[in-house]
Amino acid sequence: MLNKLILFYGSIVSMKNKNNKKSSCNGCHGDCVSDTSVGFKISEDFKRFNQKDDIFSRSFWDDQIHSEKTERFYTSYRKPLKEWKKVDGYQHRDFSIRNAAWHVTDFFAERLEKSQDRREGFLDFLTAHRPSAAESRDIPDPLEMSREIKHVAKLFDADLCGITFYDERWTYDKRFNRNQLEEVEMDLPDGITNTIVVAHEMDYELLRTVPSALSGTATGVGYSRDVTTLLALAQYIRNLGYQAYASMNDTALSIPMAIQAGLGEYGRHGLLITKEFGPRVRIGKVFTDLPLAHDKPINFGVEKFCDICRECTKACPPGAIDDGKQLETIYNQSNIPGIAKWTTDAEKCFDFWVKQVTDCSICIRVCPYNRKMPKWAFKTWTNLMATPFKRIILWLDKIIGQGKRNAPSNWWKGH
Repeated sequence: MLNKLILFYGSIVSMKNKNNKKSSCNGCHGDCVSDTSVGFKISEDFKRFNQKDDIFSRSFWDDQIHSEKTERFYTSYRKPLKEWKKVDGYQHRDFSIRNAAWHVTDFFAERLEKSQDRREGFLDFLTAHRPSAAESRDIPDPLEMSREIKHVAKLFDADLCGITFYDERWTYDKRFNRNQLEEVEMDLPDGITNTIVVAHEMDYELLRTVPSALSGTATGVGYSRDVTTLLALAQYIRNLGYQAYASMNDTALSIPMAIQAGLGEYGRHGLLITKEFGPRVRIGKVFTDLPLAHDKPINFGVEKFCDICRECTKACPPGAIDDGKQLETIYNQSNIPGIAKWTTDAEKCFDFWVKQVTDCSICIRVCPYNRKMPKWAFKTWTNLMATPFKRIILWLDKIIGQGKRNAPSNWWKGH
């Protein structure tokens, strides 16, 4: 029945799309992407976010968050635990592979931490670059340059790439210095005009094992892919004679920039939902003054589907995910003010991470957009989620049971 439904609807969508092709944005300097077109509901109470108030930063200076358990959480990513849990997914091999997945990212994060007080990729943008070329390549056609950048990004292992204008609202008002435990000035140079946003798919099978230390491997692999892609892409732009600054979780909020760049929509769990991989992505960006055309935001029905779906809310052990409407909710200082959206309680979320001694992605596992199936089937599946059939899709998703946890020991056995 499901296959027939997918095939029938897929044929209709295919015919409709052939008759409704639209050209991409042809260089706009920001005026093509309005808050309305993106779906942002921003009030006069909006203030740029201070990185010091990020829950991970607070876990170092805020006594309400910092504890011996948070210290143990961070140490577990660097040194072996004194005692391994006997629970499946939290044993020696699980922590070992998780930490190995983080190794590349950790190398760059710790490279200048002691000598220059920089924790790159998480508090500061990446600087492992050669100098820019003395002369800049002439760019007569920003649209063609954007096509070229996306081509190069895919070569450098990006799964998705979108381009938008540089929106300073999402840049942190202040940075946080972890060694000094104080806020410092933002050091992103002036003259930035565009933001290139890339995304990497996270491993579906590993995420099926969440909660577990093993599932954290998917996060580490995602970040490690991020850092190599971003550094190579930024160096390419520098070689053309333009500014380029590679950024992961540092410097600015990635999700609103990814939405503006047309990579996806905002989900109830507070994550980016893409057409290709659902919420199963890690995001990075490159800030540049290279002349580029901008992508337009996309709408494939995520907001309306999330309105009726509560899978992530019901599955979240600490109850950290919003169950209501999109409002300007503030649970604590780790929430950004002045934006009506589904808001996650970062304190509850991080507390669960600390207790598990690893990151958690249960909300990704149970999300109906996080499903592995043939490309044509997944495309039709997500298209159906934007129609009156969405309640049937939600029902089918529960019947099929793809969001259920797979035992970590099964992953090690290859199934």
